[in-house]
Amino acid sequence: VQLQASGGGLVQPGGSLRLSCVLSGDTLASYAIGWFRQAPGKEREGVSCLSRTAVNRYYSDSVKGRFTISRDDAKNTFYLEMNGLKPEDTAVYYCATGMCAPSTWVPAPDANFWGRGTQVTVSS
Repeated sequence: VQLQASGGGLVQPGGSLRLSCVLSGDTLASYAIGWFRQAPGKEREGVSCLSRTAVNRYYSDSVKGRFTISRDDAKNTFYLEMNGLKPEDTAVYYCATGMCAPSTWVPAPDANFWGRGTQVTVSS
């Protein structure tokens, strides 16, 4: 399985970005998926996840109401729509498979099930 994230970039505060993650080598419908981020000097933060049938959806408190996760199993692709971006959203964003519950998101422990990360910088 390989995951490839894209869509990061530099955006001004209040702006929007849409991250995409393509899964290859298997069928996306078999996996719960999500995003986590890592900022310099900070702990890894689980941002959002979506279960296999989209029954369970999780957002961290820091992004709730601003970010939206979605999936298109026909395209083997999932997304993170980020609106109202803030400087504190600056981080490398990783897509991953894992376990998704309404109150928690646990990325797969095997880094082979993570994408390589895409940089998001929010700055004026």
